[in-house]
Amino acid sequence: MENKINEVKNSFADKLDLPRDLVLDLPKIAITGDNEIIIENHKGIIIFDEKQTKINTRVGLVTIYGENLEILFLGGTTITLKGRFRSVVYEGDE
Repeated sequence: MENKINEVKNSFADKLDLPRDLVLDLPKIAITGDNEIIIENHKGIIIFDEKQTKINTRVGLVTIYGENLEILFLGGTTITLKGRFRSVVYEGDE
């Protein structure tokens, strides 16, 4: 049933030329170099420390590994992190 709803939302987004991340509540991830990352439409922080951050999204976990990780901004469904990133791993729904 959820798959059918997503198909309708996808079609709706196409016809009205709306951003898919907003209509389907998907995460939007923007990485600037190796020192800033912005994640929109997240569902919460699972783990945060200076070497690893796990963020829950509608489609699963996103894990950021690095050094000196800091939260620059946290508001609504947007989080901005800074630090020295080593990798960003999409773990999906488990």
